[in-house]
Order: sequence, then C-alpha cells, then structure tokens
Amino acid sequence: MLRLAHLRPARAAALAALAATPVLAAEPPAPSAVQFNEGSVAQPLTGQPGSVESGKKIMSTNSLGNCVACHQVSAMPDVDFQGNVGPSLDGVAGRYDEAHLRGLVVNAKHTFEVTVMPAFYKNEGYIRPGEGYTGKAPDGPLSPILDAQQIEDVVAYLLTLK
Repeated sequence: MLRLAHLRPARAAALAALAATPVLAAEPPAPSAVQFNEGSVAQPLTGQPGSVESGKKIMSTNSLGNCVACHQVSAMPDVDFQGNVGPSLDGVAGRYDEAHLRGLVVNAKHTFEVTVMPAFYKNEGYIRPGEGYTGKAPDGPLSPILDAQQIEDVVAYLLTLK
C-alpha cells in the first residue's frame, strides 16, 4: 500500500485520486490469440470480473450459450428441458479450477478432443457443409458464439456450482 502520510497534502490528494482512477481494460484477445496450457486458459479474457447473474442467464437462454440444452444443472430447477448429452454441471467447480473452466468454455476440444461441445470463443477453422461455405461468412469473419465478457460471466457462474 502506498504511504501518503509523508507527502504534502496536495501531492498526497493527487496521488490518492490517481490510485482510485479505474484502469481501462485492454482489448480482449482475438479468439485465435487465446493461450491454452493443457486445456486451461489462465488469463481472464477481459479486465472485468464475470457476473454470476449474467452467466446464469447466458447458460439458460436459447439465443445465447444455452448450456442447459446439453447439460443438466440442478441449481436451475426452473429451466425446462435440460439436456443429458454432456455431463451434469453439478459440482463442476469442485472438479475444475477457474482456468480449466475458462478453457472448456472457450474451446473444450483442447481438453476433450472428440467432444461435441462447440467452441464458444472461436471465429475461424469451422467446417461448413459444402465448399462454398467453408471458412466464409456473408459479412466477413465469423463472430464467436459468446464474446469475451460473456465467457467470463459463464465462468463466474460455473464457479458457484460446487
């Protein structure tokens, strides 16, 4: 902690104000720049902590992550038609640490090569039906299914499932 007591009052006030100024977050990494280490992604994708409530919404909303289409989550009893294609997410925070959960959401194929789980933070290397569609999108590069902050929100929610 910076000690300000020995400074002149005006200088101490200026330094205290500077220390309280929020630091602007760096631009999230491009999906292709995310660094994996044995399936884990150690560094958060944003400078903002994930929101548990937003993560829960993303996981249970059809037009967002819709994780419950394949996974069962007992902590969401109000969400109908939970899936059983993927493993139950009950207790997932006890099985994986934050970095590994982030890696699984970003691109689970780095941990489970033959998984059917989509890469939620990927925008290239997709296989599309037909030569005319492979690697192409109508308005340029494909967008990831979830953006960097949404990934962090999902990870924040998954960390509550102990």
